[in-house]
Amino acid sequence: MNDSSWGPSPHTGSRGGEDEAGTRMGGPVFRDDAPEPERHSARPDRSAPQPSAAGGNGGRAKKSAGRDLRAAIGVGVGLGVVVIASLFIVKAVFVGVVAVAVVVGLWELTSRLSERKQIQAPLVPLAVGGAAMVVAGYLRGAEGAWVAMALTALAVLAWRMTEPPENYLRDVTAGVFAAFYVPFLATFVVMMLAADDGPWRVFVFLLLTVTSDTGAYAVGWRFGTHKLAPRISPGKTREGLVGAITFAMVAGALSMQFLIDDGQWWQGLLLGLAAAVSATLGDLGESMIKRDLGIKDMGKLLPGHGGIMDRLDSLLPTAPVVWLLLVVFVGSS
Repeated sequence: MNDSSWGPSPHTGSRGGEDEAGTRMGGPVFRDDAPEPERHSARPDRSAPQPSAAGGNGGRAKKSAGRDLRAAIGVGVGLGVVVIASLFIVKAVFVGVVAVAVVVGLWELTSRLSERKQIQAPLVPLAVGGAAMVVAGYLRGAEGAWVAMALTALAVLAWRMTEPPENYLRDVTAGVFAAFYVPFLATFVVMMLAADDGPWRVFVFLLLTVTSDTGAYAVGWRFGTHKLAPRISPGKTREGLVGAITFAMVAGALSMQFLIDDGQWWQGLLLGLAAAVSATLGDLGESMIKRDLGIKDMGKLLPGHGGIMDRLDSLLPTAPVVWLLLVVFVGSS
């Protein structure tokens, strides 16, 4: 990447890239995606109406979040209620919620691959194997998750054999990638849940990811001028990254001190730092996928957010990181 593209930009406006005229809040991680304005030539178009200097903002365009905030907040609150209620009432219900999210996420991903790239990753073995992977991870831990992952990959290879051999390698490669990217990474969430204080571990995981998202959006929207990865997601800024890390480290320190048995505040600082970095990479990773596919969102199921995968982008890669650090810091049970 050219270092010159990381310099400060004098422009403000609405989201660029896949977030242009964006309607989703959060993915999770950087929602500091301020829209990129059109770049005008040095000579103004005098035929176009000029902004009035008498306006309350002196003729400058207001910054906009670039999304339907009312819909995004409503859907976000509704999802939060469902997740938290299932998490603390009955563990098995939360496992079911994760399995449903995995199946819907696989449907969105395979549908977009088929529509945009004509890649036919077989959904049936992925959906069945993905749900089984989540249950196996909860009941049998990492060993169960790996076994289910291997069986799912074999099922993808065998299922695709019922079709003509053309593009076989391409389709099964995409299928195995989808199995790893969505259900396998999601098993680390239910593996956290299996511990005695599992609901609190999952709660901390969700809290760190959401707090990182919030810090990135708030700081990046207000102070962001230096692009983080302009070729991948033009609205993300290095100031937003600093905000994500700062917010997540504070949340991590408080969470480990007061919510996790035998946790220490300094462990929470490291946990928050790692969660913010992994969430950032996850969000940029899905942005790369969507740019390759030429789409803005993975789906339209969640008004103001996009699809399920647009909500899972930073959660999925953060799950194994948080699971591992919690095991190192306080053990697995």
